[in-house]
Amino acid sequence: MFFSMTIAASLLINEALINKIEKQYGEAAVARVMQWLDLIDQSKGLPEQEKLTLVNTFFNTHIRFMDDIDLWFTRDYWATPIEFMAIGAGDCEDFSIAKYFTLKELGIDEDKLRLTYVKAIQLNQAHMVLTYKKDPDSVPVVLDNLIAEIKPAPLRDDLVPIYSFNGIGLWLAKKRGMDKYLGHSNNLDLWAELRLRMMEITR
Repeated sequence: MFFSMTIAASLLINEALINKIEKQYGEAAVARVMQWLDLIDQSKGLPEQEKLTLVNTFFNTHIRFMDDIDLWFTRDYWATPIEFMAIGAGDCEDFSIAKYFTLKELGIDEDKLRLTYVKAIQLNQAHMVLTYKKDPDSVPVVLDNLIAEIKPAPLRDDLVPIYSFNGIGLWLAKKRGMDKYLGHSNNLDLWAELRLRMMEITR
């Protein structure tokens, strides 16, 4: 298969992996992955706000929501972005994780990004979103699979933050701007397992 775009280096996507996806998931899966790579290739030079909008819209419109128990036959599974795109479905964690790694691939510093567990009040259940802060003093905005619009966190009074993390650290949600640092995010078992699978998937 010939690639007309730069393969996503930090996501460890190469031609051998594309062939593996086609064999395991079929041509539709490859088409989704190629659309994703096109998005990455065409968006790298854009301003950060445009990157946020394009990435949020891409995943919210191209991938369907599906609970882990129905998709992976287990209560809680964090899919790699490759698994998420190949199978074409996932839950809130999978949406948020794919957005996180895609925006990192587009050059956004992970200091600005956090995967944030919240309580979704209207659903009365735990939920994950991706938050972005332009700088340490900025109000974070929320990328969510539940709604299309990216809104400032204070306008999402339907979400109550619990904790957040990225590739650098883990924080307990306190008052705005006063989150308590809890250590490295590898202390989260599901996150550590996800990172390991992301390294192993191309072998």
